[in-house]
Amino acid sequence: MMGMAVQAGAGTPVLVAIGIVVGLGCGAFNGLLVTRLGLPSIVVTIGTMSLFRGIAFIVLGDQAYKGYPPSFAFFGQGYVWWVVSFELTLLLVAAVVYWFLLHRTSFGRRVFAIGNNPVAAQFSGVRVGRIKFILFCLTGLMAGIASVLITSRLGSTRPSIAQGYELEVITMVVLGGVSILGGAGSILGVVLAAFIMGLVTFGLGLLNVPGIVMSIFIGLLLIIVIALP
Repeated sequence: MMGMAVQAGAGTPVLVAIGIVVGLGCGAFNGLLVTRLGLPSIVVTIGTMSLFRGIAFIVLGDQAYKGYPPSFAFFGQGYVWWVVSFELTLLLVAAVVYWFLLHRTSFGRRVFAIGNNPVAAQFSGVRVGRIKFILFCLTGLMAGIASVLITSRLGSTRPSIAQGYELEVITMVVLGGVSILGGAGSILGVVLAAFIMGLVTFGLGLLNVPGIVMSIFIGLLLIIVIALP
């Protein structure tokens, strides 16, 4: 959508808004499928991932869209006070906000309760469907922000952008201590795991390790992390 908007002459505020709103809308769509139809979350997210990418290929075709305004490049290439990248600053701010939301509010306690036992949480008065829908919306919101950042960093967009990132994200989350069964995990652990994964992939890149080998490494790492107690 941002690619079509930039071809139509949209400015930076409109491009950012489109990326965030589309991500939020996709998250809300997933949330409705899970909460209203009772579909498993993992099945819905994998299915809609292919659905959304397929729609992008149909609408945009296999071509790159360029011509983004110079001010748009700040989000993916700019620095705060010429020292810290804007992306890192935004990551740390988001981590603090979500840490507080998850570990210091009643909403966060409800999230953990649902992860441990959704049936028990439902009988305890927790509105499970509503909480799940909000979580999917928040996930879509962050995905929309990420789309703005990566598009800004690359200076172009195409339907195949960020393909394969989902495996890296799952590996980071599990490596950070989040249980794939739900009910356990911390924001700090995920942030540290993200930095570790970034260092590892950056180091492999410096060693000119082929991309397919890096994919194999990430897949093996995910299996090992899940297998460990």
